[in-house]
Amino acid sequence: MPKVLIVEDDEDIRDILKTYLQLEDVEIFEAATLSQMRNVLSKESNVDIILLDLMLPDGDAVDELPKVRALNKEIGIIIISAKNTDGEKILGIESGADDYITKPFNPREVTARVRALLKRIKKSESKMVFGPMEIYSNNYLVRYKGKNIELTSKEFEILDLLARNSGKVYTREEIIDKIWFGDEFITDRVIDVHISMIRSKIGKNWIKTIRNVGYKFNKDAYTVENNGDKQK
Repeated sequence: MPKVLIVEDDEDIRDILKTYLQLEDVEIFEAATLSQMRNVLSKESNVDIILLDLMLPDGDAVDELPKVRALNKEIGIIIISAKNTDGEKILGIESGADDYITKPFNPREVTARVRALLKRIKKSESKMVFGPMEIYSNNYLVRYKGKNIELTSKEFEILDLLARNSGKVYTREEIIDKIWFGDEFITDRVIDVHISMIRSKIGKNWIKTIRNVGYKFNKDAYTVENNGDKQK
């Protein structure tokens, strides 16, 4: 599970970010000062992303960025700050940040950027293999038994979400929130149609319907298929 550290002295903003990020299945850590941030990073060496406010009680976080980068070159850093001039944004990026979001912000934009950054920094995890199925997250590509499977972007994103979290059952509402960012015009029926289309292309056994709950990826589907073939 990816780890995200929120460094923000405003508790209300931290709570908003936590509420939305928890929908992304990430482990969340919090810090209200640079000192607390250093403490978390010293204990949790494998933090994936830092969401970093610049104006903190014990200093300007821009001065801390090169030090964080020196300790972990792979960590993703997204600045979230009220400093909104071009010069301040450029300084933040040149100091080591990967992205810059100005306040006030849309929490859904933050989660979208976190998701995108995780994909970039987790290249080693971009390929998932389940028997004859290969899912390439970065390239929106699915191969099954050596052949490319043509999925729409939303079909792929649903499959990728379920496969990446194969132990979890997703409700239709959760899928809408993650794939369509909670678009109120997307109904449960839209999800059902997309699931049906995915099954028509890769086989019905890969996605289980959990009655009265939602959908779950079946990572053992190929084993089930093979056993069924042998019994025929």
